[in-house]
Amino acid sequence: MAYIDLGVDETADPGIRGLLRYRPETGRPLMELAEVLLRGPSTLSRGERELIASYVSGLNDCGYCTNSHGAFAAAQLDEGRPLVEQVRADPSSAPISDKLKALLRIAAATRNSGHDVTPDLIAQAREAGATDAEVHDVVLIAAAFSMFNRYVDALGTLAPEDPAPYEAAAPRIVENGYLA
Repeated sequence: MAYIDLGVDETADPGIRGLLRYRPETGRPLMELAEVLLRGPSTLSRGERELIASYVSGLNDCGYCTNSHGAFAAAQLDEGRPLVEQVRADPSSAPISDKLKALLRIAAATRNSGHDVTPDLIAQAREAGATDAEVHDVVLIAAAFSMFNRYVDALGTLAPEDPAPYEAAAPRIVENGYLA
C-alpha cells in the first residue's frame, strides 16, 4: 500500500500509474516526457530506449519500472525477454552493439551522478558510432528514469512481482504509447 492515500485501487493502478492519477497536473507532463524519450523520433529504436529505461531502473532497484519497461523492451526487440535479462545481468557480455554497450555505460554513470559521466565515456560512445543526439537522449533517459524510480519507490507504491501484468500492458504501450 502506498504511503499516501492515492484515492485509487492500487491493484488496478500499481506503480507510477496510481501516482499519475493522483496528481494529473504533474502526471500528464511526466507521461509527455516519457512519450518523447521512449517513442519520439530517434536513431535509437524504441526497444533500445525501453531497454535503457529498464536497465537504469534495475540499477536503481525500482522493481515496478524495471519490470514494466523490461516487458515493453522485450515486446519491441527481436531477441525479446532473454536479451533484456542478459543486459540487466551484464551488459558488457550481452549480444548488443558496442555502441549500445557504450551508451549503457553512460546511462549507468548518469544514474549515479552527472559528474560520473566523463569525457572518456563520451569518447568511447563516439568511437562506437554514437551521435551527439544519442548521447544526449541516453543521458536524459537515465536522468528521467532515476527521477521516475525515486518517485515510485519513495511513495511506496505497489510493484507486482508477477511479470504477467507488465507483459499484459506491453501491447497497449507498444501500440498506443504513454499518452493514451
